[in-house]
This record gives sequence, C-alpha cells and structure tokens, in this order.
Amino acid sequence: MLKRFINYYKPYRSLFILDFGCATIAAILELSFPVIVNQVIDKIMPSKNLKLILLVCAGLFGFYIINTALQYIVVYFGHKLGVNIETDMRDDLFQHLQKQPFEYYDNQKTGKLMTRLTTDLFEISELAHHGPEDVFITLMTLIGSFLLMYNIHPQLALITAIMVPFITVAMVFFNSRMTKVNTTIYENLGEFNAGIEASVSGIRVTQAFANEEFENNKFSRLNQLYRQSKLAFYKTMAVSSSYNYLLIRLISLFALLFGAYFTIKGEITEGNFVGFILLSNVFARPIEKINVMIESYPKGFAGFKRFIEEIDKKITIQDKPDAIDVDHLEGNINYENIDFSYSDGTSVINDLSLKIDAGEIVAFVGPSGAGKTTLCHLLPRFYEVDAGNITVDGVNIKDMTMSSLRKQIGIVQQDVFLFPGTIRENIAYGKLGATESEIEKAVQLAHLEKVIHDMPEGLDTVIGERGVKLSGGQKQRVAIARMFLKNPPILILDEATSALDTETETIIQESLMSLSEGRTTLMIAHRLATIKHATRIVVVNENGIAEEGTHEELMAKNGAYKALYNAQFRD
Repeated sequence: MLKRFINYYKPYRSLFILDFGCATIAAILELSFPVIVNQVIDKIMPSKNLKLILLVCAGLFGFYIINTALQYIVVYFGHKLGVNIETDMRDDLFQHLQKQPFEYYDNQKTGKLMTRLTTDLFEISELAHHGPEDVFITLMTLIGSFLLMYNIHPQLALITAIMVPFITVAMVFFNSRMTKVNTTIYENLGEFNAGIEASVSGIRVTQAFANEEFENNKFSRLNQLYRQSKLAFYKTMAVSSSYNYLLIRLISLFALLFGAYFTIKGEITEGNFVGFILLSNVFARPIEKINVMIESYPKGFAGFKRFIEEIDKKITIQDKPDAIDVDHLEGNINYENIDFSYSDGTSVINDLSLKIDAGEIVAFVGPSGAGKTTLCHLLPRFYEVDAGNITVDGVNIKDMTMSSLRKQIGIVQQDVFLFPGTIRENIAYGKLGATESEIEKAVQLAHLEKVIHDMPEGLDTVIGERGVKLSGGQKQRVAIARMFLKNPPILILDEATSALDTETETIIQESLMSLSEGRTTLMIAHRLATIKHATRIVVVNENGIAEEGTHEELMAKNGAYKALYNAQFRD
C-alpha cells in the first residue's frame, strides 16, 4: 500500500523536492540558533563588543528572513503537492467508478460512493504533503539537536532524551488505535451520507406520507452513530496528547534541573546552559509535532486504505485486449442460448434464443420481473451473460469495444434521468458538440417546441435536479429528443411513452415510428395499445419466450398474449 501511495508522487517530483528541500533547510537553520546564542554568551559577551553582538543579531535576522521565505514555500507549495495528489486519486477513483457495470450500482448506496470521492480523500492531501516531510524533519531535528546537546554534555543529553522511547511507544500504540477508529468513522460517515442522500431525494414522498417524524428519528440515529465514532476518536487523541504533553514537559524540566546542577558544578558554562535549554526546546518541538501527526495521519491512512479497497474492486465487464471499434451496425441481433442471473443468485433468463433482423420493431411484453428490461440491457453489455452469446451483424458483442457498441444503441428508459442544467444541455447529451440546427431538429421530432416556447429562457431554461421543474411528460420528451439527436441504428425504448398523456402519446408514437424506419427497435411495453404496429411481439414470462408473432397472429393463438390483452382492455 505504501508503494502505491508513493507512486502518486512521481508526476510531481520537482514540487516534492522543492517542498522537502526547503523544509530541511529551515530545520537546519532552526538548529543553528541555539549554537549561535551559546557562542554569543560565552565568547562575545565577555569581550563586551556591542558592535559584534549587533552584527551577529543582524545575521540572525537574516536567517529569520530566509526562514520566512522558506516557510511560505513549504506551506503553499507543500499543500499544492498534497492537493495535486488528492486530485489525481479522485480522478482515478471516478474513472474506476465510471467503468463499473449496472450490477455494481445495484448493490451500492450513492451516499457511500460520494463519501469515497470526497471525505475519504480530504485528509490524504495533508498526509501527502506532511507525511514524508514531517517524518524526515522530525528524525533529523531529533538526531541533530541530540548530537548538539551531547556535544555540550553527554550525560545531560542522555538524561534529557530518556523520555523519547516512552513517547515512541505511545505514538505507535495510539496511531494504531486511531487508524482503526478513523476507519469506523469513515464507514459510519458513508452510512450517514447515504441516509441524507436518500432522505433529501425522497423529501416529496416523506411529506406526502407525513412521515417527517420517522425520517427525523432515522436521521437522528445516524447522526448519533457518527457522533459516537467521532467522540471515540477524540477521546483517544486526548489521552495521547495529554500523555505526550507530560513527557515533553518532563524533557524541558530535566534539561532545566540537571542543566542547572551541572552548571553549578562547573561542568558546563552559562552559555552552554542557555544553549542547551534552547536545544532542548528544539528537541521537544518535533515530539510535539507527533501529536499533530497522530491526529491527522490515521485519517489520511484510513482514507487511503478505503480508496485502495474501492479501486481494487474488480471491474466485471471489460473490453477484450483485441476488441474492435465498430463504426456502424446494421442491427441484425441474435441471442443464442442466453443464461443470466444476478450476483445474489436470482435467475432471470434461462437458455433463451431470439433472432431480430435489421429494421425490425420487436416489442417485449409480459409480467413484471420476467426479464424484459434485463434482456435489452444485455445488448449494450450493461450486464454480462452467464452463458451463451449475443451477436450483432454476426459479431459477438464481447469482441466489440463497449464504447463503440453503445454509440450504436439509443436508449430511452422508463425512469428518465435528466442532469442538473438546462434543457439544451440535456438534449445535447445525446450528441456532444451538436450544432444548434441539430438540436432544434431533435426538438421538433420530439414535439417539444411548445414546451420550450413556454419556458422563461427557452432551451436555456434551468430544469433543476433530475428535471424537477418539468412534468413527467416533458421530461420524457426531453429524453426522446436526446435519443433523436443521437440517431443510432439500434433503439431500445423502455416504456418510452409511459409518462405521456393519451394525446401526446399518439404524437410521440408517430415520431417514434418515423425514427424506427430502417432501424432495429426493441420496445418494452406494458400498455399493449402502443405496440400494435410492431413487426413482432415477443411475450416473455418466467419460463422464457412464451410466444411471438404479430398482434393479429398472437390474438388468433388465443394464448398468453391474448390473456394479457383481454385483461388490459376488458370493459
């Protein structure tokens, strides 16, 4: 894990060297101050040469000016290094999530994934900046100041440093405990964010059922769980900092007590004594910094650990190394002995075979849960078949790159998702970089002109999160316009007109019929009145394909389709 963390430094070697180098020089200059004070007291002050003392002080002032500049570089460019690494990790994680198939998201909570992308990585910035630098500077300052103290008086140096092993043991112990606590905090924060996301997204349902008190109680439980985790962290931190505070003050006390003793005995001079006291403060400073490290480093390590866990999750559907890009497909689709089950073992499709010719309009009907939508989602490889093959124009879809395959398929789903932004941006999502005339043409085909004309800003009207400012029918027509703009050879219409009123549905059906000409269209429908024009109707149930044919043929069979039709249209 450490090696993988270090790899993120490679693109920023120069920034790291600048930060690390300046921090090292600043630490060395800090060590020089007690030595200079020692010389001033023991050698310059006895000569009573005020001019020389002023010259030395001027030199020290110059040191402080240099250190001030170095501190600016360390703080700004060091944090820039940390932010760059954090940003790269977030990019990697987002790209990894983008590649995960539908089934991965079927088992995930949005709030948890948001936590992985945000909170988990916040502390990594501090760890990336301070981690190597603090460890090195702490060791260098400890060793350097100890050697200088040892040069003044070996026995006094050893007495002063006797607390370091106790502090080291405490640091290892508390760091381990706080890393575990932080991992729990991040897990609880994921649940906390997931709960907030669900509650806020479902606020209309909550208010419709007058369940605000229930949601408040549920949120309160999540809030208290997160609170307890945070308190556990701060309790451990409080014990750690208090313990280290006592030991650090004992270092200063020992230096003062035994330094005075050896000075009185004449073993060290007054200058050595003052220099030693200053060095003991320099010696204690990195130990005090350990308290900060114990607070922040476990957060960073816990965040990086969860980052690694997420990014190591296998992407179950990937392109073959030799997968080909397809520029155009005619739309001859063949399902050959398909089996599919979800990851929990639920079997949906068993040994299903179906051939669809280019240009056919095939409608899938049947009871909910029979696998109609799943069957269509297997075509663009949103899910992967367990057995069998799916070919388009005689080429196995696994031999095509997913990007090129999906560019040949247009989908209007039952649950329309619109991005926050304008109507124009949502329509143009079907063809990034579309011209104004192309967008306007798609608007006309989807019969959106009047809707847009009535909007305050026309195409540039902001529609809110998930298109909340639009009606169900308007959202559906925006999604249909998006599909018109994409203009693919294969269409999947998953209840594409389900949210429309009867009059609008008739208009859109005509538009869809026009678009479907010369294109292979897979329609999923519950309202049988919308599919009478289909080239073929396929009835799907729990046993697979029950029957198929035109509307007239299936009605004549007096089988499953007719039963569905009679149930839907009986007086």
